[in-house]
Amino acid sequence: MDEIIDIVTENGAPTGQTELKSIVHKKGYFHHTAHIWLYTKQGEVLLQQRAASKAIHPLLWDVSVAGHIDAGETIKSGAVREIKEEIGLNINESDLQKIGVFKCFKSYPNGIIDNEFHNTFLAELKVPLSALKYQNDEVEALKLVSLNTFKILLNASETNSHFVSTNKAYYLKIIKAIKKKL
Repeated sequence: MDEIIDIVTENGAPTGQTELKSIVHKKGYFHHTAHIWLYTKQGEVLLQQRAASKAIHPLLWDVSVAGHIDAGETIKSGAVREIKEEIGLNINESDLQKIGVFKCFKSYPNGIIDNEFHNTFLAELKVPLSALKYQNDEVEALKLVSLNTFKILLNASETNSHFVSTNKAYYLKIIKAIKKKL
């Protein structure tokens, strides 16, 4: 289903206009997404392997949960919805700790123009990995890795095809933010 999402300015401010996600990506309109990084008290981070059917970076490992904010939806309510849809986890908006908004403006060979503001949150994962039920058309697999393993994999990302290598600086900020929470 093609979602309807709010269009924002190049600074992230609402324009009052909406459009189908497919059109937003075709025309390169600016829009908001939510990124939620789930971590455990033991210093692990939940990674999601993107589904093989994804148009961008299939089968690479990435953020625990991410998705577009629907038209008229608040960023936090969109984040909570995406968590439920993608991994079957119910959390409250109050569980989300915002760590920033990261600009991600990229174009891809398949014609997708992604001009996104990643509203990025941390949340503690309080259930075992086995309790998560992922959405097959979004998620290929889930795994918990230590922050140290995350960093080791990330440092070799240009050759190991594990992560989106161009996102390395962003991932390092996430590791730093999670370490502050522990």
